[in-house]
Amino acid sequence: MSKPADQEFNALLNSSIEAIESARHLAPKVVAAAQMMSECMDQGGKILTCGNGGSAADSLHFSGELLNKFYIERRPLAAISLAADTSTLTSIGNDESFDMIFSKQVQALGKSEDILVPITTSGNSPSILRAAEAAIDLGMRVVSLNGRDGGRLSGLLGDHDIDIVIRHEKTARIQELHGIIIHAFCQLIDQQLFGEK
Repeated sequence: MSKPADQEFNALLNSSIEAIESARHLAPKVVAAAQMMSECMDQGGKILTCGNGGSAADSLHFSGELLNKFYIERRPLAAISLAADTSTLTSIGNDESFDMIFSKQVQALGKSEDILVPITTSGNSPSILRAAEAAIDLGMRVVSLNGRDGGRLSGLLGDHDIDIVIRHEKTARIQELHGIIIHAFCQLIDQQLFGEK
């Protein structure tokens, strides 16, 4: 590897470290969101997650960790990624509108005791906004993993929701921090539900 490439890699690492350091103030929101989700699942509710592109992968990752396990063997936790069912996604996208690919699923699967976790790097994705609106209409709470200035999504959410905004302009840094927060959620939920330290 050439020295310029080494320097580019080190610059990337430094950029990620700076973004992580700048997100430390989010700890109270992350802890509160994990507590909210723990209580939801402990009381028979479920977590619905959604996202587009890389955020869809994060949505799948989060629901997979909850359904299976994170660090410890424990009972499966109720979570569904609305980005997982390609037949449903393409059917809604083709017959209705791509903007509705998550909201119709929220309407069908969501209950007032559930929580929606929309994942977006901009806060402005129409499919995410429609999903949040559908959840709010059902009386669900929303825990968003958001980015940049929070976009229109931040304006939709109420006092009983939690909006975790990574205030960075680079999509890659926002996605990296969303991944760290998802792992924090998993660890905190395990601690709160199963006493795992």
